[in-house]
Amino acid sequence: MGKPVGTEGPGAVGTPLNIGIVGCGKIVGQYLESFRRLPDVRLVAVADIDASRAQDVAREYGDGVRALGVDELLAAGDVDLVLNLTVPAAHAEVALAAIAAGKHVYGEKPLAATTREAREVLEAAREAGVVVGCAPDTVLGTGIQTARKAIDDGLIGEPVAATATMVTPGHERWHPNPDFYYVPGGGPLLDMGPYYVSALVTLLGPVASVIGAASHTRAERVIGSGQRAGERIPVTTDTHVTGVLVHESGALSTLVMSFDAVKTKSPNIEVHGSLGTLAVPDPNHFDGDTQLFRLGGDDWETLDTTAGYLDSGRGYGIADLARTLAGGAVEEPRAGGTLAYHALDVMESLLESARTGRAVQVTSRAERPRAVVLEDLADRAREGSLSA
Repeated sequence: MGKPVGTEGPGAVGTPLNIGIVGCGKIVGQYLESFRRLPDVRLVAVADIDASRAQDVAREYGDGVRALGVDELLAAGDVDLVLNLTVPAAHAEVALAAIAAGKHVYGEKPLAATTREAREVLEAAREAGVVVGCAPDTVLGTGIQTARKAIDDGLIGEPVAATATMVTPGHERWHPNPDFYYVPGGGPLLDMGPYYVSALVTLLGPVASVIGAASHTRAERVIGSGQRAGERIPVTTDTHVTGVLVHESGALSTLVMSFDAVKTKSPNIEVHGSLGTLAVPDPNHFDGDTQLFRLGGDDWETLDTTAGYLDSGRGYGIADLARTLAGGAVEEPRAGGTLAYHALDVMESLLESARTGRAVQVTSRAERPRAVVLEDLADRAREGSLSA
């Protein structure tokens, strides 16, 4: 079992959290870039079912990082937290193994393939006394956080509604192995929905119920790149999902997630209030301009950047988790397992509503994550400080 929070063990003040990565696919490069500039985390080991990929990553990163087998990494005494970058179907299995080894866990989205598996992960972590975090941590960047501060400061008055739209003609056009996007557990909602649902909860609070509808227009897709270019793959899940999220606050969010449409001209997220409307940056990115149109105004105005981690990238959620541990307080990290579970519950409920044609109550609840003040985490490295 991991050492208690706030001791001289992992996460103690002044001690970087040692990271071991399981899964060295395409996304790993973005985490490596962040780790190089974050003082609160230190990469020590990597593993992959393809040993050569782990060796390549260890060689590229340098700094003493070891390429290990998965079991070796889980057993390594110097690994405090396992970063789980496996495919969604393996998220729960790897997370449970890491927790059983006494490690904190941070995973790519979604937390697990199903809420049943996700509950097992959270329950196991609670019993083991370790912490679970989960992407997306894009909500910690200056884009979403500046929009959140604008809402909290009353710039749009009482929030009434939001729209969240993501449309693309399909990942098979660029991904060399897109099969998992088009089977149950995939689709646009479970792939891209975590960014949008997490952002909407950050902006407007938890979701109480949903009404959904879904469809798919093609029975197969054609791979457009890589060694399998031209190969046809079957589609066995819905590829266009839409619905309404009823927030506990009473605000209504309309969600559109599609692998069937081509493009949208609208902002990815708009939030409407009694005194104005916010155009919110893409929740798949960490920054971007937040624009405000005030009641009685003549045009959109771009708001100053006022909140969030500056120049952030994938992995900042782990640094935020490390700071939570270092502070000694037993509290949920901002990109935490509870929020990730709630987002997954919202998405599963939408699909259930689409299947049954009825509104579905969302049984889970997640507190709106704590706001992020404007800060440059990497700048702390230049100052030589590891204090929270």
